[in-house]
Amino acid sequence: MDPSMVEGGLNVTLTIRLLMHGKEVGSIIGKKGESVKKMREESGARINISEGNCPERIITLAGPTTSIFKAFSMIIEKLEEDISTSMTNSTATSKPPVTMRLVVPASQCGSLIGKGGCKIKEIRESAGAQVQVAGDMLPNSTERAITVAGTPQSIIECVKQICVVMLESPPKGVTIPYRPKPSGSPVIFAGGQAYAVQGQHAIPQPDLTKLHQLAMQQSPFPIAHSNQGFQGTWASYKRRSLICIDIIHSDGFFCIPAAGMDASAQTGSLELTISNELIGCIIGRQGAKINEIRQMSGAQIKIANPVEGSTDRQVTITGSHASINLAEYLINARLSSETTGLAAN
Repeated sequence: MDPSMVEGGLNVTLTIRLLMHGKEVGSIIGKKGESVKKMREESGARINISEGNCPERIITLAGPTTSIFKAFSMIIEKLEEDISTSMTNSTATSKPPVTMRLVVPASQCGSLIGKGGCKIKEIRESAGAQVQVAGDMLPNSTERAITVAGTPQSIIECVKQICVVMLESPPKGVTIPYRPKPSGSPVIFAGGQAYAVQGQHAIPQPDLTKLHQLAMQQSPFPIAHSNQGFQGTWASYKRRSLICIDIIHSDGFFCIPAAGMDASAQTGSLELTISNELIGCIIGRQGAKINEIRQMSGAQIKIANPVEGSTDRQVTITGSHASINLAEYLINARLSSETTGLAAN
């Protein structure tokens, strides 16, 4: 695809998602929303900003390419202006570059990097900007951050080339968008419902309610089901040594260790042994199922390579207490569904 398609428009509609810190977003919004209003009116692009009770926020630009890049240029200019202003009372001798973070589906990052990194190298050299694709997906999503740094013009040129690649290689499968979490909002659980505490108000949180219900469905002790070919053994801590209370924070359930346990132990790992016959239903086609479980639970899940002569595979789940509980629940559900199907046959 010719880059002029992105520069000139040609009726191409784009959506660009930017990940910014709250202070940067505040500058773009401006006093009483005057700055963002001006950007919308002058560019003709749709500019949406995610909720404000988060340290990071998503700015979404949507519309024809000409409108998108007009709005993008205005955002870059505002950030450049802020850097210049901050330099007035600074002792720094060199001016830092403008830095932007794009949020893109992970399934498109391979095309952006190219074989052996050739594509991203080409973009860096032609645009004159620094480009870095994050190795890991953003929390609870299937998106990755792309950091672009340089002069305003080099960043604009770089993002245009990134958009060309994204238009040529549409995302594959379902994209779970990244949604920044609120900062430090305590959450309480009462009457089967999770609530985020904001000032004197309690705001219902359906997603956290579901997470709590799934995790609490777990048995309070390690599970051993020989008929399903797997068993659980705690590696770093034991579930029976935890007293879970109905207060959770934005990063998951808050568990108080029982007497005698290290109160700072907030994470741990669980090891499962799953038979070779059933491991496929956990992994899924091209790793789709295991990736889905990772995304839904927020836990790290590693499946050991097959061992010669062994009929089992080792699965290690690492993370917070809540994420481990939820990951184990999801794995158990997959195994239960598979074994039920086998029994029916």
